[in-house]
Amino acid sequence: MRLFACLIITTFLIFQPAIAKQQYSQNNELIEQGDYINSDGQSVHKPAHSKSGNVPDGASAQCRDGTYSFSTHRRGTCSRHGGVAQWLE
Repeated sequence: MRLFACLIITTFLIFQPAIAKQQYSQNNELIEQGDYINSDGQSVHKPAHSKSGNVPDGASAQCRDGTYSFSTHRRGTCSRHGGVAQWLE
C-alpha cells in the first residue's frame, strides 16, 4: 500500500508542472507574444499591439499606449501601459 501511495505521489509531482503551466496559445494577429500568470493562477496573454489594427479576439481593454489587454480583472488592467483608454467588454 505504501508503495502504491509513493507511486501516486511521485507521478503527481512529475506531471504537476506540466498541468499547472498551460501556455497561452500564440496569436498570429499580435505583435508581442508571451503570457503571465494572473492572480487566479490563469495564464493570460500579455498586453500586445494588433498587427491589423483590429481588436484581437479575447481583448478586454485597449490601453492608452495602443496595446490591447486580455486581463480578466479590471484592477491593474493596462498598468505600465498608460492606463485604460477604453473597455471592450
